[in-house]
Amino acid sequence: MKTVFMFSGQGSQYAGMGKDLYNNYSVAKDIFDRADEVLGYSIKDICFNDEEKLNETEFAQPAILTMSIAAMKVLEERGVYGDMTAGLSLGEYSAYVASSAMDFEEAVALVQKRGKFMAEAVPSGEGAMYAIIGLDTELVEEACREAVEEGLGLAVPANYNAPGQIVIAGKTEAVARAAALAKEKGAKLAVKLKVSGPFHTELLQPAADKLGPELQKMHISSMKIPVYTNVTAEQVKSEDDIIPILTKQICCPVRWEDIIRNMSEAGADTFIEIGPGKTLCGFVKRTLKGVTNVNVEDTSSLEKALEKLNAAV
Repeated sequence: MKTVFMFSGQGSQYAGMGKDLYNNYSVAKDIFDRADEVLGYSIKDICFNDEEKLNETEFAQPAILTMSIAAMKVLEERGVYGDMTAGLSLGEYSAYVASSAMDFEEAVALVQKRGKFMAEAVPSGEGAMYAIIGLDTELVEEACREAVEEGLGLAVPANYNAPGQIVIAGKTEAVARAAALAKEKGAKLAVKLKVSGPFHTELLQPAADKLGPELQKMHISSMKIPVYTNVTAEQVKSEDDIIPILTKQICCPVRWEDIIRNMSEAGADTFIEIGPGKTLCGFVKRTLKGVTNVNVEDTSSLEKALEKLNAAV
């Protein structure tokens, strides 16, 4: 078997995430405590108790990364390691930590700044994202083009998550119109997402401009396992590519479906979602058949995952 470690992105967070891991595993507690020291505030208190702050991008991003790496450490302590890795949007930073390309402390400090820059890039209410369910890619892209042609502003696909699951983003009025057009074209659902801005669009360029110099300060080490990037859906070829990729990533669409297919073609047959929620497992299920697909976010899911992984050997 070739095992993939997949890491959750923003939107998967929930109050209470990581608390079970913190209380039951010393390796998880260590990660939360190290994050608190770096950030200068208690990320564990936010993860465990503060739903309001968890919905703010500046706090959500370091919270998700911390919880994800804590869960990974518990999984590795139980003898499960990744052969390749990727993460959805924010989760790509967790993937670089998992590959040893990034130091955890540096990464958690960086994503706190990334979240702040993203929140500042577009004033509240001026941007939006919608998940379009059950419509072919070409028709989703057509709906966006038609909304733009009506003079409503930017509307583009931002996340190609899985067959029949694409997220669109842009100016609030334009994206709402594109979502309505998608429904007219046959989409089963068009759901507005609870996010603070039009992520993975050119509207986030101010955030990319601020993030670039912060990325340049990072100490990048050799990748011990392959990382697949959101920007191209391909394996990152060199450590020298990581900073340019992450500078682009904030404005580029996420090509998650292609990442999953490319990993499968490279021999992956076991996909483990690490971090809050089961969203990525759902995308794998929509994209591939006949693979082992589990999530790890607490003791219960860990034990179920280990049982399923052992059965698959």
